[in-house]
Amino acid sequence: MSLIKEIDYGTPASRSQKEVTLTIDGTEITVPEGTSIMRAAMQIGIEIPKLCASDNLHSFGSCRLCLIEIEGRGNLSASCTTPVMPGIAVKTFSPRLDSIRRGIMELYISDHPLDCLTCPANGDCELQSMAGAVSLREVRYGYSGRNHVTARRDGRRNEDWKPKDKSNPYFTYDPSKCIVCNRCVRACQEVQGTFALTIEGRGFDSRVSPGAGEAFMESECVSCGACVQACPTATLIENSVVEIGQPEHSAVTTCAYCGVGCTFKAEMRGEEIVRMVPWKDGKANHGHSCIKGRFAYGYALHRDRVTSPMIREKITDPWREVSWEEAISHAASEFKRIQAKYGRLAVGGITSSRCTSEETFLVQKLIRSGFGNNNVDTCARVCHSPTGYGLSQAFGTSAGTQDFDSVAEADVVLIIGCNPTDAHPVVGAQIKRRLREGAKLIVVDPRRTELVRSPHIEAAFHLPLRPGTNVAIVTALAHVIVKEGLVNVAFVRERCDFDEYLEWAAFVAEERNSPEQIEKFTGVPAHLVRGAARLYATGGNATIYYGLGVTEHSQGSTTVMAIANLAMATGNLGRRGVGVNPLRGQNNVQGSCDMGSFPHEFPGYRHVSDDNVRELFEEAWGVPLDGEPGLRIPNMFDAAVDGVFKGMYVQGEDILQSDPDIKHVSAGLGALECLVVQDLFLNETANYAHVLLPGASFLEKDGVFINAERRIQRVRRVMSPKAGYADWEVTQLLANALGCNWTYTHPSQIMDEIARLTPTFKGVSYEKLERDGSVQWPCNDATPEGMPIMHIDGFARGKGKFVITEYVPTEERAGPRFPLLLTTGRILSQYNVGAQTRRTENSQWHPEDVLEIHPHDAEVRGVREGDWVRVQSRAGETTLHAKITDRVAPSVVYTTFHHPLCQTNVVTTDNSDWATNCPEYKVTAVQVSPSNGPNEWQERYREMSEKSRQIVGAGEAR
Repeated sequence: MSLIKEIDYGTPASRSQKEVTLTIDGTEITVPEGTSIMRAAMQIGIEIPKLCASDNLHSFGSCRLCLIEIEGRGNLSASCTTPVMPGIAVKTFSPRLDSIRRGIMELYISDHPLDCLTCPANGDCELQSMAGAVSLREVRYGYSGRNHVTARRDGRRNEDWKPKDKSNPYFTYDPSKCIVCNRCVRACQEVQGTFALTIEGRGFDSRVSPGAGEAFMESECVSCGACVQACPTATLIENSVVEIGQPEHSAVTTCAYCGVGCTFKAEMRGEEIVRMVPWKDGKANHGHSCIKGRFAYGYALHRDRVTSPMIREKITDPWREVSWEEAISHAASEFKRIQAKYGRLAVGGITSSRCTSEETFLVQKLIRSGFGNNNVDTCARVCHSPTGYGLSQAFGTSAGTQDFDSVAEADVVLIIGCNPTDAHPVVGAQIKRRLREGAKLIVVDPRRTELVRSPHIEAAFHLPLRPGTNVAIVTALAHVIVKEGLVNVAFVRERCDFDEYLEWAAFVAEERNSPEQIEKFTGVPAHLVRGAARLYATGGNATIYYGLGVTEHSQGSTTVMAIANLAMATGNLGRRGVGVNPLRGQNNVQGSCDMGSFPHEFPGYRHVSDDNVRELFEEAWGVPLDGEPGLRIPNMFDAAVDGVFKGMYVQGEDILQSDPDIKHVSAGLGALECLVVQDLFLNETANYAHVLLPGASFLEKDGVFINAERRIQRVRRVMSPKAGYADWEVTQLLANALGCNWTYTHPSQIMDEIARLTPTFKGVSYEKLERDGSVQWPCNDATPEGMPIMHIDGFARGKGKFVITEYVPTEERAGPRFPLLLTTGRILSQYNVGAQTRRTENSQWHPEDVLEIHPHDAEVRGVREGDWVRVQSRAGETTLHAKITDRVAPSVVYTTFHHPLCQTNVVTTDNSDWATNCPEYKVTAVQVSPSNGPNEWQERYREMSEKSRQIVGAGEAR
């Protein structure tokens, strides 16, 4: 293999439909109007020298290396800022241009360290390449005058020299190598939208500066890596490149963090990963990334990785390392014993939303054909199961309606219950870009998130609702739209069930659903709700993004249907710039749902009771299948506590940390006679495991992930599995030990089986993905190239369904004993339960979970910044450090759940969505009071966790 090279056309592509013909170096070319001469030349293979230009940034024209001659003009023009014009003749190389370019390069090199042989960017430096391209052979100027290169001059300190900034753990900033091309500053502004970098000083004193002369770690930099990727020299460079050296081969793969599904080049030296570089042709990220995908891949190589199978008889015993054969044989015999003693339904399993779709498919196949029941569930149960239910009711499909690029054509963006800049940063950056271009924003969130107000953007409306009142506020928005005649009646008549619409319209028009009446529930002033409703209905193309702040409620499914009602009533479906977009939490949570991970559905969302569907799978798998839905995750815990559920296979999911009411979860796990955990690490769930099967990271396997826009993308193996097997191979070993006789030799064969059995995947194959890069399901005979925008001509269910969305207050209410409402979420630097990111330098940004509390609430409780506080609910209590901030409203507190010892989910209750059992993480009544430190439960849990990590012969906990 070799390094995959990307072509940089210098400037962005023009979207114009009008074409222009011109001649460049004697070759005639036709390109869209508005294309730069630089880009047009590159399209016919003529690379004009450049330093400040890049095709993911707007034209800038500062380096002057790209000067060209246009016939009939005396002056030279910068090819990056000069658009094509009909009939012109362009010269990109001539003696005159050569001389000017060499002179410019000579000036650059004269103020640049000549340490190419020892520079970490040697061989990957654009300054070096351009010096060669213009045939620069000597430099007439030395370092005796003013320069930025040497620390001392003539025995005295050089005031122009600045030391390297090594504050960021992932990259280094060396000001002496800066050529002030502005690419890093522009990338921070145009691509990421953070505006953390600037050029300080003027003329010779100009230099890149994070913030107001701060170090990178002290500035507003979010470590997305856009500046590092944009830098043409070694001014900004990954520390991994400095330590390891330049990569020598690469492969394109997909990020294993959030549901955006960014594509990366994994650049390697042998089997050592050097860096992850965002892939420009990635349809979800277009060459952008966040701190997690760009830099936080080190967990895959962490010393905590479990690389040998382990077993133990009791959970109080130390672990014993064994061979794969013994571990698989022991797990299979235990499952057989349990079923023989307690019955076929006494075992089940949980699939992983971090594993590939092929691996998830095999786990649910193992449970259905190997265990003989439907006791299979997935983490989507505790995050987006209401999305599946609600959208399928309204539209007939259970996924987002748009591709991410659709937001570029949105005029109004409504964000409810999600924080894209933290949880889905690349999509957040796209949204910010569109807002800077003039789109309007509505944010419905109890907290003042970054999108409410940050550099160059501000929400037109922020509706800081009280947690638990989503249904009320969305219905109030609909009330205004109906009562003020803002409904798109033509769309509703043509595309929806009009009788159901009339019934719904009469319901939302009732006075009890008016903004004035619901204000007492939501706490949001009525005039803000009315203004937001008018903007959404009349502002042009309007799109909705939502997340776990919508679904993780007792009325999560109801809110999803209310959102669908809103989109249908205003006609904001079926074209670009509109739609309903659930932002999925994990990298393959969409794929795990698609693959049949729910106890009532086969792959493709087909009910297990459907005789025709069941017969299809029975014929393919050669075994009879159960037609009764199995146990959901909460039901498994209940049944375990009741003594009727005794064995569980958990692949890549840390349910003890991620699920609510941890004391109940731990009681359920503790009652199991055989818990098999397959994971990279001895995670929290492994505290109760009897068998630990080592997992494989995304760098060690082949397969596909499916992101939040239904995009199916390849995951490619770049290193050998540390434990010897990819996850799909481990599942196959276990299945065969149970008598299944599977014979897969590559994940492509699993995908072929998925395509045969699942109508929406009929046209999907590895060959197609290699050819096209990615495809969005459905991909079948009707839509062979996939479907970026759904419901263009009609809904999958036929007519769109309006559903009455009655607001039912949650049972979890604040009162005298528990007067505050706790809501939870994520933070940029950490991911989910933190198993991956906590094992990287990302913990420098977020070393622990903290409790955000409003200054008023803190003052009346005697709480100061950084104090230990006790957070107590009806379910339990934990202690955290306090962070006093007005980002949360009075009577609302907020925390994250990334650190196991913080035990956030000890306090969350077992309340759940009425339709799907999705837990109500976002509303927990609590009391907050000063504390002296971790409580007894936390200390006891820490001791148990340490003991659980004891391995025979290891001598100490791992």
